[in-house]
Amino acid sequence: MYSVEVRDRMMIAHSLPDPFFGPAQGKHGASFVIDVAFFRETLNRQNVVVDIGAALDVLGKTLKELAYQDLDGLPQFKGQLTTTEFLCRYVYDACVAAAKSGGLGTDGATLAKIRVTLHEHDLARASFEGPVA
Repeated sequence: MYSVEVRDRMMIAHSLPDPFFGPAQGKHGASFVIDVAFFRETLNRQNVVVDIGAALDVLGKTLKELAYQDLDGLPQFKGQLTTTEFLCRYVYDACVAAAKSGGLGTDGATLAKIRVTLHEHDLARASFEGPVA
C-alpha cells in the first residue's frame, strides 16, 4: 500500500477533569506535532496517492480551528475529555470529510485509509487510523 504523509503543529490549552489524569486535571497547555498519512492501494493516474498541497491545506484548516484555543471552551468539545487520542479521531474525521467532499481533489474519496498521529513530545504519541469509506 502506498502512503503520503504530511505534518503540521499546534498549541492548545485544556483540562482533563478526571482523577485518572492526576496533575493534568487542571488547565494546562499542550504542543502537538500532527502527522496525517493517506493510503492508497494503487497510485492514481498522476502516479500519486493524493495531492500533497491539498493534504497540507486540509490539515492546516483543521488545526487552525483549534490552535491557540482553550479546548474546554469550544462548543464541539463540550463535556468531552480532549485527550490526545480523542484529538486524533477529531482530526481524522475532518480529513475523511474533506476527502469525501473533494477537499483532497477528485481522488480523495477513493483513498483506502487515513492515519492521524499526534506527538505530545519525543517520548509519547497517539494515533487513530480508519477507512475513508
